[in-house]
Amino acid sequence: MGVRNIAAWMGLVDDGRYDRRRDDEESAELTDDVYVDEDEYSDEVSEVSPAPQPRQRPKPAVVPKPEEPELADLSRIVSVRPRSYNEARIIGENFRDGVPVIMNLSDMEEGDDKRLVDFAAGLIFGLRGNIDRVSSKVFLLCPPGLVVGPEDKERIASGGFFNQS
Repeated sequence: MGVRNIAAWMGLVDDGRYDRRRDDEESAELTDDVYVDEDEYSDEVSEVSPAPQPRQRPKPAVVPKPEEPELADLSRIVSVRPRSYNEARIIGENFRDGVPVIMNLSDMEEGDDKRLVDFAAGLIFGLRGNIDRVSSKVFLLCPPGLVVGPEDKERIASGGFFNQS
């Protein structure tokens, strides 16, 4: 008996569920009468609240681009000669405030100077500035919208730059 039930469940044998005469017996019991509860219907109109509006995504911030880059004032350039990676904060804060930074890595150890260049590259990428190599261990970080002219870069490379602040 168990095998027959399994075979019927799998549809391999007819289990009698779909016999014609069974359908005829059930259809005789059905009528066309419909029961309606008269208390359910009323002449009142119920208020419908409006559907909630879909959440709008905030528009991405648009960074205005200056039409022509402004030449940097050499008296505002900050020169930093870090001795450890802990001085990266000074570089980042000045650059974030829109001040060009000269980064002289000649006093740093071999591993830390690479870390600081990686930090500067991330800073430049994140704040949309640019970086120029002035000499083998001296870099110039310019914020967006500021450009240091070629004659000023030569002056920085020759060591003729002195911070006036």
